[in-house]
Amino acid sequence: MLRIHFTDTDLTRTRIGAAPDPMWEICMSLHRLQTRQGRWAHADWFRTTRTRVHAKGFSRTLSTFLLPLVPRAAYFPDFLTPAEAADGLDAGLEAVLNTPTRRVLHEVGILDRTRSAPAWAPRLAEPDFRKELVRALRTYHDIAIAPYGERMQGRVDAERATRARAVLSTGAEGILQNLGPALRWRRPVLCANYPEERDLRLGGRGLLLIPSYFCWGTPVALRSTALDPVLLYPLNGEPHPSALPEDFGSGAPLAALLGRTRAGVLRAVTSGATTGELARAAGVSVSSASQHAATLRRAGLLTSHRHAASVLHTLTPLGAAVLRAGAPAPQRGRGEPRDLRGR
Repeated sequence: MLRIHFTDTDLTRTRIGAAPDPMWEICMSLHRLQTRQGRWAHADWFRTTRTRVHAKGFSRTLSTFLLPLVPRAAYFPDFLTPAEAADGLDAGLEAVLNTPTRRVLHEVGILDRTRSAPAWAPRLAEPDFRKELVRALRTYHDIAIAPYGERMQGRVDAERATRARAVLSTGAEGILQNLGPALRWRRPVLCANYPEERDLRLGGRGLLLIPSYFCWGTPVALRSTALDPVLLYPLNGEPHPSALPEDFGSGAPLAALLGRTRAGVLRAVTSGATTGELARAAGVSVSSASQHAATLRRAGLLTSHRHAASVLHTLTPLGAAVLRAGAPAPQRGRGEPRDLRGR
């Protein structure tokens, strides 16, 4: 069990990452390759990534270099998930490259004591060897993470909209409520299912919550208490296939979307909206708005979460793509070339 202890100051300084953290997602996706837990939720990613890894001739690097360094265990080196990655992959990789030698050796030592580090791990203290690691991490990101960037961002945007609504409704503590089955808020402690007994006292530093697309089941925190406190937690998973309606994927739900009212409902969901707000935006009754939202949800265009007495609807990545596709194309100047990439 991990117990994170908050003061009132910590509550005011707790925030949620604005985008998927590329270094954390690299590490969590490497965990997904090492277990069947949650495989159904990432089945398409798993199959596609294995094919891409093989096609790029990256299989040996993955199995002998990256996977042993990021075992699915109670610990992997903190320097692989630097705070600088909040500014993007390049910033994160640069931070890995510039990690002090002493810290690298210290964290490799912890890995060796907890899981038995690979024999070559101490060489990561050498700048040239760490450059090889950075190149491998970048290649893996290009293969396994970048193709899913838009989907991941859509999920994070939906999560942030949900958390924002909770804060507006219940105050600062709303950000810590209903974070998922592995996390429980009992003021002033946030308890998380964890592979070891541990207490983390924030001491006024606040907490950065990072919603993760590839994290599954158990949240993850940094081992070092000297670093700014971070808690990576799983985004609410996609519904299990057995829970989907029988007509999902048949085309019937999407065909039912045709019409001005549902288009208005979908546009109203852009920044998150309750059922009552959908009704006002579309000019229909609350019951009608609820029915339209249910159709959009079955089609995979929005997701709904209950908060207190209301239901908050947010766009899925597919819903955002549908809205973008339906937007009028900007006028090009005479002689301006087309963007053949369609972006």
